[in-house]
Parts: sequence; structure tokens; C-alpha cells
Amino acid sequence: MSSKENNQEAPWQGFHGPNLGVVIELYDEFLKDANSVDPDLREKFELWGPPPTQIDSAKGSQNQSGNALDPDMMTKVVSAVKLADMIRAKGHLVSAINPILRSELSDEFISLERFDLTKEDLLRIPVPLLMNHAPAHLRNGYEVIEHLKNQYTKTTAFEFEHVQDEEERIWLRHAVESGELSEDLSTDKKKELLKRLTEVEGFEKFIHRTFVGQKRFSIEGLDTLVPILDESIDQSISKGTENILIGMAHRGRLNVLAHTLGKPYNMIFSEFLQAPKENTAPTEGSEELNYGWTGDVKYHLGANRSVEKDQHSATVTLANNPSHLEFVSPIVEGFARAAQEDRSEKGEPKQDVTKALAILIHGDAAFPGQGVVTETLNLSRLNGYQIGGSLHIIANNNIGYTTEIFDSRSTTYASDPAKGFEIPIVHVNADDAEACVKVTKLAIEYRKRFKKDFLIDLIGYRRYGHNEGDEPAVTQPVLYNEIRKHPTVREIYARQLEGSQTVKADYGNQLDQEQAKLLQEEYDQVSNKKSENKQELSPPDFIVNGLPKVKTQVEFDRLKSINEQLLNWPEGFKPNQKLEKILHRRLDAFSENGSLDWGLGEYLAFATIIADGTPIRLTGQDTERGTFAHRHAVLHDRETNDTITPLHEFEDGAASFSIYNSPLSEQAAVGYEYGYNVFSPETLVLWEAQFGDFSNGAQVMLDQWVSAARAKWGQKSGLVLLLPHGYEGMGPEHSSARLERFLLMAAENNWTIANCTTAAQYFHILRRQAAILQKNAVRPLVIMTPKSLLRNKAASSKPVEFTDGEFNPVLEHTTTGADAEKVQRVALCSGKIGVEMNDYLSKNKDEDTSWLHIARVEELYPFPRRTIRELLQRFPNLQEVKWVQEEPKNMGAWTFMESRILEILPEEVELSYIGRTYRSSPAEGVSSAHKTEQSRIVNETFTRKN
Repeated sequence: MSSKENNQEAPWQGFHGPNLGVVIELYDEFLKDANSVDPDLREKFELWGPPPTQIDSAKGSQNQSGNALDPDMMTKVVSAVKLADMIRAKGHLVSAINPILRSELSDEFISLERFDLTKEDLLRIPVPLLMNHAPAHLRNGYEVIEHLKNQYTKTTAFEFEHVQDEEERIWLRHAVESGELSEDLSTDKKKELLKRLTEVEGFEKFIHRTFVGQKRFSIEGLDTLVPILDESIDQSISKGTENILIGMAHRGRLNVLAHTLGKPYNMIFSEFLQAPKENTAPTEGSEELNYGWTGDVKYHLGANRSVEKDQHSATVTLANNPSHLEFVSPIVEGFARAAQEDRSEKGEPKQDVTKALAILIHGDAAFPGQGVVTETLNLSRLNGYQIGGSLHIIANNNIGYTTEIFDSRSTTYASDPAKGFEIPIVHVNADDAEACVKVTKLAIEYRKRFKKDFLIDLIGYRRYGHNEGDEPAVTQPVLYNEIRKHPTVREIYARQLEGSQTVKADYGNQLDQEQAKLLQEEYDQVSNKKSENKQELSPPDFIVNGLPKVKTQVEFDRLKSINEQLLNWPEGFKPNQKLEKILHRRLDAFSENGSLDWGLGEYLAFATIIADGTPIRLTGQDTERGTFAHRHAVLHDRETNDTITPLHEFEDGAASFSIYNSPLSEQAAVGYEYGYNVFSPETLVLWEAQFGDFSNGAQVMLDQWVSAARAKWGQKSGLVLLLPHGYEGMGPEHSSARLERFLLMAAENNWTIANCTTAAQYFHILRRQAAILQKNAVRPLVIMTPKSLLRNKAASSKPVEFTDGEFNPVLEHTTTGADAEKVQRVALCSGKIGVEMNDYLSKNKDEDTSWLHIARVEELYPFPRRTIRELLQRFPNLQEVKWVQEEPKNMGAWTFMESRILEILPEEVELSYIGRTYRSSPAEGVSSAHKTEQSRIVNETFTRKN
């Protein structure tokens, strides 16, 4: 059967552009060897004949003349298609994206000669064979190739071939190739841009000459960062965004504070003018320290600003950030998620990603160098963490302090780690001010359409050293010789506008002089009052007596009813059979002899908190089930794998509940939850470690934010950390949550540290935390949670302890110390070791222990001074106090507790230690050795002094 007999009017009509070029190339292979192509395609060639290589066909109509291009021309078409694709995929390698250094690569790989093409060849090739939906002014293949080079190899370069989604790639390709990015800005927009660049540069020049040698981490060389932020804010607000949340490093921060956040010049100058004595952090014993306030350097501080645009209003927030630069990124994403969610109704929060945009400004050395960056990128498309895309900007000055590119990364670009997450990347020359504005619009449009991250690699330079006290020519003499000769972006753009007669001659200098005059006037206002200047610390309100008393009890009937509601699953839902039996036993918890284990105590704490109108967010590794299978907040149908979350649907629910299994991340995950909590102070936010010692993977977050943010920035947080802790012979990595580290940082009432051992204690401390969330006294809560105690009957509590009890900072053992006159030793301890002492008493009932009294310290910080002092004063014949712990002597609570107990110890009473000796590793790796040590510690506690 001939192709005509099989006639379909246009059998190849679905093939255009690069796809058609591939088919043409394959047909050429078919002519040489029919068996060299796929059988399906071979059949089409045999039935349909050659693909439409006629010029008229390429233009979209069937050629009636039959003048097919000759085989040689078919090869030229294929070569042209390959050249076009090469420009798209690799054009960035020879682009002019670096203001100082030019690409060392030759552009031969995208030359006509490389593809055996001439200009005349390309003139004969129709536009549709090389580009779909081409701009109307392109008339032939040569103009297409030149157009593609202009779009992909000039001061803006694109990388999106790694994006797997075809719709996204087509959209991005069209955005670049349509020529929209080349469209001219309006005259007003150009003048506005020049004025902004003048403000940015003028501010830096004024500080440089006025405050010689003072650190400011200038933006110079990346001045266009501020117009990029302007454009992203304007574009976002016009699309309904209500919160723009920015995280950034030191470089350029003062400039962003002044121009993006609107911090007055005179306020910034005032901070520079502070005398050294006035600018020093408060010393020990000063009033400020008592207020829990030390402050921070000016280039770490954040700010807020209200902005209006086209009858839309929004708040722009720059997050506080210490020198651990990249770690602010997940915190800002947590801000954004909190801003996007409505938590006022039961069930999962309702998220609207248009409400908030996170803009994360990275350093070029830090982006590939800091692991928290990759952890944060990994959050971008996860259900519990996605925020509809962040705008990432690499403030790329091609150096890290004094370290050059070849020593700081193993990748071609600083942005390369983003490729693994299919994030589109635009490299843009920071000296091309208009290009910077245009790619920002593209980024915001992409984020709006696809709800994914976008990265702008803003490539510039650093005009001075890492800080203004450095001499960069010591380590980069050749580079800085070039930089000193290089004009600023303001100068370049002013000349460009004057040359095109967009503005009159000398317009740029006039703007520069006006800005200099304004800055001088602002400075004069401040300097004339220098003697009156005092550093304004704006400290948080004084916290003196710890947490306020709050009612945490819940009525019996209410607890019982909520418990039943949580076990009332949808009809036909079938959880795992064993789990179903275990969970239904909870119905017996409120019977006459019933008790509530740890899991049920937590479950009811969450439920009653939600019923009181407080939203909850709980995340962590394996948190839905619980690492030790105690929680089961999300149930799976054994036949369909459908899930239900009873805390979403129970009758009394009055606020949202969200629970997510986190990725295998601590640093970014804790930062995210901290940020979420700060931005939604009404929400009880909890992060649970799989094992408590895994929290050391989040040490920067704990050191710089959770423990110290209130002292540095007045930033309040009620974040709860749940850290499984206890020595059960599981080895060094699964025993200790490093309690000592949290206690080491405990000061100024900065957080609460607890080691709860009963379900009721846990219930009440969670409810207390929820009750104080929006009070001034709120602080983070660190709880050493149990492992083996989760199912230990000794940790269960009677219903009355929930209905009539409260959280007790110290729990006394009721089986010891009955006769105060006989007590000679008080054993103070914390956590599971106290339960093991109870077990000893149960097994040795005939032993005389009247001389001993045991008490567990459940709240270690703030130290329960009064409670312990009154306890010790009850025993008139007390001879010694022992601190008993299972952790090594240089770990755990001993070092923290020793001095504090000594301060309140009655005269003539000795204090000493029982526990493991000094060790470098937290626990034994052999189970038998662990048991021997545990037994020794308990036995020594019950061995009477001779």
C-alpha cells in the first residue's frame, strides 16, 4: 500500500520545530538503514513517506508543488535545530553575566561552523522548524538563531532544562523567547530605577566617608538587589500578597533596611554615632541584663514596614539574623506558612499561598557550602512545609570573605544545588539594572503560576573587603585592581539613559548631588544632638517570678466525653487489628480503677487545648505514629490505606490541628517551626525529635534563636521541643538528649526545661504552655520525654490527677520520707532514674528505707528554689543530699544543679553525687554494661552511710 493509498491529508501535522527536526534526522537514518529506527516509526515512514521538509509545509500549509528539500538541506535543518537547542541549554556558559570577569569558554560550541552551517543555509530554513510561536518580526532561521543568542547569551542567562515538567519548560521557554524580557521599560520606570540606584549608592558612599572603618557590610557591587526587592514587592502586592517576608545576610542589610524597609536615615546614623561605651552590651549585674536583654549589633537587626500599592496593602518583614547567615531561610519559610494559614476552625488549617511570599537572599559561598540550604530547598514541595514557592536570590559577589570560587565550591555556579530540586535559575549581570528588574517580574509570574521556588543568581562583585576594615587587595590584588577601575551600576545606567536621551545630560550627577545633600541634612540633625544620644534597647518586659499561675485541670465528664469522641471513627473504617484493640482500651481509662498512660495523656492534652480554641501544629520524624508507636494521631485503614485524624473531626474541636512527618532534617525543620511559632503566637507549635540527641543537628537554631532571640531582639517564642531521653541500653546515640546543653544556656528566664515522668505532669505542662502563649511571660519549653516509660504503669496517672491536679516542679515519692524525724538522706533526681528507684522499693519492701526520702525534679529550669528549700527544711536530722542521675557526671543536670542546691542547703548538710563518672561519650554501647551501671547507681542510692 502506498502512502497515497493510505492518505491522511497531513500525516506529519503534529510535528513542529525541534520535534520535526528529530523526525527528519531519523528519516535520513531510515533511508540508509531501515532497521536502524524504531519499528513503529519505520512503519510510519513506509506508510506516510518522508516528513514535510518543504518550505510551504513548514509554514503550516501542505505543499502542492512537491518541491521537497533535498537530503542535504534536510541535514541542514537538523543541524539548525541542534544549534538552537544548544543555545537554549548551554548558552549561559558564554553569557556576559559577570560584570568584572568574562567567560573563559569560547562561544565556538554555538557557532555556525561547529554545526556545519552558513548564514545562507539558515536564511533558507523556515522559522517554525526552529521555534514555535516565534515573535512576528523573525523571518527566517538566521534571524531565529540571532534572536536566541540575544536572549540566552547576553547579560541574562537561563537554566531550566533540568525542570522535568514539560508545561513548565514550555512556559519558561516562551517567556524567554517571546521577547517580553527585551521590551523597553517606560521612561518613568527608567527614571525611578536610576533614582533608586542613586539612593542605594549615595547611602553607602556617605557612610563610607563619614564613619571611616566602621563595619557596614556594604551592598556596593550588588546595588541592583534593592530594585529587585522593590519589583518583587510591587509585583506580589498587586497579586494580593499581604506579607512579604525577607531573610538575608549582613551584606547590604543596612541598605535594605533603609530603602526596602524604610528605616529612617537618621536612626541608622544615630546607631553609628553611639560612643563605644554606650554601644557595649550590658555587663553582668546591670539593669539591662536583669531585664533579659543584651541587644545585638545593628547589621543583625530586622524590621517591619507597611506598604500600599494600587489600593492593596501589605507588611514587609526583614527577619532578625545573626552571623549564622543561611540559617534564617527555614525560619522565614515558617513565617510564610503561618501567614498563609487560617487556623480558626477545626480540621487542617486552610492555606492560601497567595497571602505571603518568602524572599531568601543567600550568599554565593554559603548557598553551596551550608547544608541548611539544601535542607530548606527540600522543604519546598513537601505537604507540611510548602509555601507556594520562595523567591531565592543569590547575592553573588564571587568571593566568600577572602576565599575564592575554586576553594569554596565544586560546581560551575553557586546556584547549582538548586538544580536537584528542579528550580528554574536565572543568572543576571548586576550591572544591567533593567535586566534585573525584568527577570524579577518573570520570577514572580512563575511562582504565581506554578507555585514553586525560583532562583535569581545576581552576579556582581564586592567593591571593598568583607568588612570595611579589610584590605581585599592583600589576597585578591589582580581582581581588586579591576574592581577599582570599574564604574558603579549607577554611573553605567546614568550614562546609558543620557546617551539614549531618555534623560537630559548631567541628570545622573544632579540626582547624586541631591541625595548627598539629603543624607548630610539627616546626619546633621543627629550629630548636633550627639551628646543626648542614648542607645535605645527597647527591652522586653521584665520577667521576675517565672510563669504565671494558670488553671490546667479539666472536668472529669468533659475529659471522658472527649476521649469517647476521639474513638468514634467513621463507619467502615478499619485500622490495624492490634492497634484497634489497644486504642479501644482507652475507653476503660475513666473507669473506677482506670488510669491514663502517656499516649492518652498527650492525646487528651491536645484535644482539650484545641477545644479551648488554641490551634496546634506538631511535626517531627515519624511524629504521626510516634517513634515508639505511642501516639497514632493519624490512623490508616488496613484495607485501603485511607487515613483519618481524629483530632481534626472530634465534636468539641474549636481550632485547627496539623501534624506532619518531617523530612530527615533537624536544622531546617526546627528553624521552620520556630519561624511558624513566632509568626503565629496563638498557636501551640511542637517539634519532636526521633531521639532526643538528634536535636544536636539543630544546634545553631537552639543556640542563636530558641534560647537567645528574646535577649537579642525581643523576639518571643513559645515553641515546644519534645526530646526522648533516658538510658535504656540503646547506646551512645539513643540515650541522651544532651540535657546539659540546654541547662548551660539557661539564664534570664529564657526557656523552661522539664523532665516529666508521669502522664498527668505532661498533660498539665502542655496545657500550661498553651495558656501562656500570648502572654508576655511566654517562653520556649524543652521537655525531656520518655521512651520506656511510655508504656510503664509507673508513668500512668489516675483521672483525678487530670481533673484536680496541676504541674508540680518537684514530685516527692510517697513511699519514702513518711517519718520526717528519721530521714537522714534526701535523694534528688530527675527523669527515669527516679522510676527505677521506685522499682527497687517495690522489689525490696522488707528493707528499712525510713532514713531516705526521694524526690524528682520535674522542672529543672527555672530552678524550683523555694520548693526544694522547703522540702529540705522538713527534715530536722538531715545529714546529706545526694544528686542522683544516670547521665555521666560531666553531663546531665549535675553541673547545673550543684551550685544551686548548695545555695539553699541547710548548714552541716553535705551535698554529693551518685551516677556515672566523667565520660566523653554519653552512654555504654553494650547492654550488659549499661545494666551493671544502672544497678550500681540505684544500689548506691539505697546504701546507708556508715
